[in-house]
Amino acid sequence: MSTAVTDRTDTSSATSRADEVKRLERREGWKRRLPILPALIFTILVTQIPFLFTLFYSLTNWRLDTPDPREFVGLENYGALPDDKFFRDAAWVSVQMTVMAVLFSLIVGTLLAVLLDRKFFGQGFVRTLLITPFLVMPVVAGFMWKTQMFNSTFGVINWFINLFGFESIEFATRYPLASVVVVLVWQWSPFMMLIVLAGLQGQDQSVLEAARVDGATSFGIFRQITFPQLRPFLELGTLLGAIYLIQVYDHIEVIVGGQPGAKNLPFYIAQRSIGGGNRFGLASSYSIIVVIASIIIANIGLRVLSNLLEDDS
Repeated sequence: MSTAVTDRTDTSSATSRADEVKRLERREGWKRRLPILPALIFTILVTQIPFLFTLFYSLTNWRLDTPDPREFVGLENYGALPDDKFFRDAAWVSVQMTVMAVLFSLIVGTLLAVLLDRKFFGQGFVRTLLITPFLVMPVVAGFMWKTQMFNSTFGVINWFINLFGFESIEFATRYPLASVVVVLVWQWSPFMMLIVLAGLQGQDQSVLEAARVDGATSFGIFRQITFPQLRPFLELGTLLGAIYLIQVYDHIEVIVGGQPGAKNLPFYIAQRSIGGGNRFGLASSYSIIVVIASIIIANIGLRVLSNLLEDDS
């Protein structure tokens, strides 16, 4: 009898200690979160309140070119999307532009990071030069490439083409989508390079040295050891690149002026609202679709990249 009572007492005591440990852990957790709570609240207010307003406006027929008051129309704006051919074209351009820009930026950035992941004279200066394109404002980058690189009269690319006896090409007119992608890759490759370089410099050097002692080649070390370890960094670059590049507007406006072959969703939304369409309710519904598309593209990119890395490892 006394043994059973003792067991129950021990069990109750252990439960009390476990509950006390959980309370202490929760208290410590809140102590760690408390300093960042104001920043979290500010971020929520700045990001979510405008989103909620956009969501509300997407359910109305708000227009600026008529004196009629806003009316609640429910999902009518969303129902009009499948019949809008220009919206479908802009959505397809957004997908192509985002996928190509992210993919090529990631490849170029990885190659640059591998080249910089070694000691050589002037390493800091070279790294600064390579980072510079990412620091250039999008509008400035667009004007620079349009006037100094793509221009058919005095552009650098056409000057080089003319040296071989070929005629000048008006890249922004003939290849609008490719022109925008080239500028995006030029500007975002340094960003990918920094992310991948952080992964490369965080490797365990003793493991790499052991592989070299065992006779592994540089390419074999990169393929079997380095590349799998870069997976979270490559995924991060893909995620951030997809989220940001699907929202590109400045480059399209400056380089190609919104030609049909390079008109993505943000540019089309601007046209439907402040660009003369004045249909803010409809444009708001398009904006919500862009947010959803950003999430979908980012997740697809992560899944594809994860599968590639799993197959390689």
